[in-house]
Amino acid sequence: MARIKQWEPENDEFWLKEGKAHAQRNLWISIPALFLAFIVWQIWSVTAVRLNDAGFNFTSSELFTLAALPGLVGATFRIFFTFMPGVFGGRNWTVISTASLLIPAIGIGIAVQNPETSFTTMAVLAALCGIGGGNFSSSMANISFFFPKRLKGSANGLNAGIGNLGVSAVQFLTPIVITTGIFSGIFGTSQLMPDGKEVWIQNAAFIWIVPIIIVAIAAFFGMDNLPNAKQSFKEQSIIFKNKHTWIMSWIYTMCFGSFIGYAAAFPLLIKSEFPEVNALQLAFLGPFVGAAVRPLGGWIADKVGGAIVTFWDIIVMIGATIGVIYFLNINSFPGFLTMFIVLFFTTGIANGSTFRMIPFIFEPKQAAPVLGFTAAIAAYGAFIIPKIFSWSLAATGAANLALYIFIAYYVISLVITWYYYSRKNAEVKC
Repeated sequence: MARIKQWEPENDEFWLKEGKAHAQRNLWISIPALFLAFIVWQIWSVTAVRLNDAGFNFTSSELFTLAALPGLVGATFRIFFTFMPGVFGGRNWTVISTASLLIPAIGIGIAVQNPETSFTTMAVLAALCGIGGGNFSSSMANISFFFPKRLKGSANGLNAGIGNLGVSAVQFLTPIVITTGIFSGIFGTSQLMPDGKEVWIQNAAFIWIVPIIIVAIAAFFGMDNLPNAKQSFKEQSIIFKNKHTWIMSWIYTMCFGSFIGYAAAFPLLIKSEFPEVNALQLAFLGPFVGAAVRPLGGWIADKVGGAIVTFWDIIVMIGATIGVIYFLNINSFPGFLTMFIVLFFTTGIANGSTFRMIPFIFEPKQAAPVLGFTAAIAAYGAFIIPKIFSWSLAATGAANLALYIFIAYYVISLVITWYYYSRKNAEVKC
């Protein structure tokens, strides 16, 4: 592929003549790469639920830890991955980071077949899934450079939104693929469940190996390194001196941290609070809704403004969380599920609207690393939220205390959004 020698997306003539075609091609390869990254990142959210049934003997706390560890490591990786497209080039880093997903995918497929595998080994493999979480920051930082400011909300929304669908995809497909001997005799034997049914838990990881290889090859041949996107870490680190970097990190943690944290904890939370319900059949619904509406959040924000969308969305988020508590208290699973789906919906809308705010708050060369860095901080929600739920359940026997803590966080986020970005005389009206 010919090397791109200039990049001027704000120049309408350049954009229509050649920029748009290049940008869209890179976006449509970036999306499946990010989709697979989220799948690998969240494999443990559903795999952990079935481990003890397959002969393992982990405690509830250990299972929540396995679901949470990819979030902790993924968030930390994001801090570094944020700057990688600027250092190595967007195409180069997409190839490297996507191919690296093979490491945890293959490792998990091997480890889950042996009930004697230690918790330490499982924890290391769970940590390696953090590679998938880290890829989000580099992907968003890369794609942000390709589009003009007026289209960044929609482009970022598509990249992140369809990428986020990897969470619901792994939670929906895992219960299906582990019940079929699709790789029987090639990649291990089955495990016997307490009810006598055969499952192949290794399929949850092995099924993604071929798609990862295909997408890595597509990225190698189909994506581009932009000439004016290269920046050293020192050049990019100026973002840490801007207070809005930290403010937007707090706000994005409110929405994406909630989305990915709830997604990681949802199957285990359902199993804990409503043990009579098959958690794996329903857990995918929340993440699916949250991911599906993210492009809508970006699109609406492009039309009416990111801050105003975020402000009203947080109000609905607070109401939905109160609803979750109410239906937990009356032990109503339909109400609990409905309120949680509304909560996932609000996280998705705000994920799109906040990422539209950032390109308006920061100039282009700062906006890209800020997108990545805020995503890095927010990703700690994938670790913190499951651990807070685990602590709440252990301390009180219920999830209510955790949800009250989250409501307090949302109220603070509402005030911050209003004060800095959405009120009449806001410092940065966006």
